[in-house]
Amino acid sequence: MISKKTKYGLKALSYLAQQEKGKPVLISEIAQSQNISLKFLESILLDLKKQGILASKKGKGGGYYLMKPANEISLAKVYRALEGPIAWLPCVSLNYYEKCEDCDSEESCKLNKAMVEVRDSILNVVENKTIADL
Repeated sequence: MISKKTKYGLKALSYLAQQEKGKPVLISEIAQSQNISLKFLESILLDLKKQGILASKKGKGGGYYLMKPANEISLAKVYRALEGPIAWLPCVSLNYYEKCEDCDSEESCKLNKAMVEVRDSILNVVENKTIADL
């Protein structure tokens, strides 16, 4: 299950994708239209900005806007920006790999093999779906 943070981040990005290209949108407008707490949304959008998914403009006519076209922002990129690893176990993560402390051998671990399949199935979807698809 994805967190509310990621769900709201995806909703906000989808909303921004529907706006005039490159036109900044106020946080308050996004929050109201998507029924998201303003404070929570501020935190989410800052995280997305730090990861290069969003940019912002200050002052009159300011707000947030997408750094790239919506069809170039994968759901996987957004998920990783807000949640971290997509893999269910650290030993199968492609970007955040860590050896499991309680495992002697990943090669003989049946759980590892199953989780690689799960990871690959999830990645097949989220790497190929974009904000434009929402």
